[in-house]
Amino acid sequence: MQAVTGKIQQELEIELQNILSYWREYSIDEAHGGFVGKRDHYNKLVENANKGIILNTRLLWSFAAACNFNDDSRLKTLADRAYEYLEAHFYDKVNKGFFWKVDYLGSPVNNRKQIYAQAFSIYSYAEYFKLSGDEQARERALETFFLIEKNARDLKENGYFEAFQEDWSPIEDVRLSAKDQNAPKTMNTHLHILEAYTTLLQITGNTRVKEALENLVKLFLSNFLDNRSGHFRLFYSKNWLLQSPVISYGHDIEATWLLIEAAKMTGDSGLMDQTTQAAILVADKFLEEAYVENKGVINEKNLETGETDLDRHWWPQVEAMLGLQYAFNISGDKKYQAAILDIWDFTRNNLIDRQNGEWFFRIDQTNKPYTQEDKLSMWKAPYHNSRALMMLLKEKR
Repeated sequence: MQAVTGKIQQELEIELQNILSYWREYSIDEAHGGFVGKRDHYNKLVENANKGIILNTRLLWSFAAACNFNDDSRLKTLADRAYEYLEAHFYDKVNKGFFWKVDYLGSPVNNRKQIYAQAFSIYSYAEYFKLSGDEQARERALETFFLIEKNARDLKENGYFEAFQEDWSPIEDVRLSAKDQNAPKTMNTHLHILEAYTTLLQITGNTRVKEALENLVKLFLSNFLDNRSGHFRLFYSKNWLLQSPVISYGHDIEATWLLIEAAKMTGDSGLMDQTTQAAILVADKFLEEAYVENKGVINEKNLETGETDLDRHWWPQVEAMLGLQYAFNISGDKKYQAAILDIWDFTRNNLIDRQNGEWFFRIDQTNKPYTQEDKLSMWKAPYHNSRALMMLLKEKR
């Protein structure tokens, strides 16, 4: 069953190449090595900006995955560049793991060990191994897995803690960013550990990885998923007391397909059944609350107050297309197919920056872009949109 056919397929293929062309042309730091740290809304380079681990691991993942998809030697060169820069400047040779941020010259300026970042390191290194066959990349991914399991996994209450000091000792402020809640356990970090472990199991077959991945899938179904509301809850205490009434529509729909892929990788038929059932539950709630016909996908909602963030961020649009494709494949219900095509039409017309390249970070209810947001930065990378387009196109191949 296909939602992406004909003219839409051609549009996705063209846009994928446009995205990759942008990052080939504008992300390389010719002066100082690696990749630049920031470009503003107008695509103007912000000189001497710090370089973040999230951008750099997402660049590695995107270039490697796109080369695995299209076999483009130009992308292999960039994947090699990203891998070498991460090894030289972000990898902590003393305490292991990866630093959060380096300056424009590559010297660490924030040495904290955010588990979210360690997960992205695993995810990107595993994808790079699939491209290069570099055994060091696979071994580094496994090494980082064991670091997470040793330092961050809560063997008493289950789940993973958020962050640590450089030497893996406790840290008080564990937030990913200023907008996040300072909670010991978050859905977002667990979600990206899940995707990392899924790919790591694919390239290693390691039994410890398999056990950890199975545990994560079960944890999502038992602790993060609220079956009454049809949402994944975001912030928790150490012993799983909910700490926020806010839900994120983008993370809801992204989690549906990532859980299905994780369950598939475990080979557990029971988990596969449970994740497909959860996907339909969440997708239906998503269509009811997050999707607005002809107007894309809204951002988030406070379930207690009803207050809703109506901005349209770039990444939930494509995660919605992919998550709803999975729901369509499960059920065959054409409501998902119709929504996919409509969301793409909205995205194509309103979120792609035809003047300065790539996509706007977010737009308001009138479809006006926020000019204070960056085009390239720690949190603006090609990972979400390139991944979704590749996966949608893979279905047609």
